[in-house]
Amino acid sequence: MTTIFGAALVAFAAAVVSGPIEDAVAAYQRGNYATALMLFRSLAEKGDAEAQSYIGYMYATGQGVEEDKAAGLNWIRKAAEQGNAKAQYDLGIAYVDGKGIKQDDTLAVTWFRKAANQGNSDAQFWLGLSYEQAAGVPQDYAAAASWYRKSANQSNGLGQYALGLMYYKGHGVAQDLVHAHQWFNLSAARESDLRHDAAEMREKTAAQMTPAQLSEAQELAREWKPK
Repeated sequence: MTTIFGAALVAFAAAVVSGPIEDAVAAYQRGNYATALMLFRSLAEKGDAEAQSYIGYMYATGQGVEEDKAAGLNWIRKAAEQGNAKAQYDLGIAYVDGKGIKQDDTLAVTWFRKAANQGNSDAQFWLGLSYEQAAGVPQDYAAAASWYRKSANQSNGLGQYALGLMYYKGHGVAQDLVHAHQWFNLSAARESDLRHDAAEMREKTAAQMTPAQLSEAQELAREWKPK
């Protein structure tokens, strides 16, 4: 009786969490793009922001469908305007790259900020980079470090590397090799485009530290937990 009841609960739970968008995402994650595209399109045309974000990305990158950046950006914008953080981030990147849309750093920052304020760690990194490089906003190292930290605290490897550099250079924060090494160490352990750069900076920083400083930095990295 217990076994049957337990099986019934599992089936009920699966029915509760499953739905059209979950089916579409599952198909997408399996690489079944034809099915995913069909399901996403049906939902997107009904105004589902998550589906619009997915189908927009698929068209913009040619993932499972012939690349069409104009169509992709159209769907991404619809999702972004409904408050979808991933779409807002993707739209910001489109404005940075200027592919399929006129390059505009100011509008990129606008969309990065919307997504960053919702906790999107990639957008937080890019907003920090915008402040550091004076792209679309006046240069502000303190603001850059603050956004990098928000990204880094979510285990974002790019944000961790960028925050490490701020500590290494003393930009926006007091120069601190211990914390620089800590963040480079954490970044080097994560998959990102800057993973190898982080490992190189970790070793470069270590060469400038005392054994006590290095031990402290390694302990900080071991004890660190995402926030």
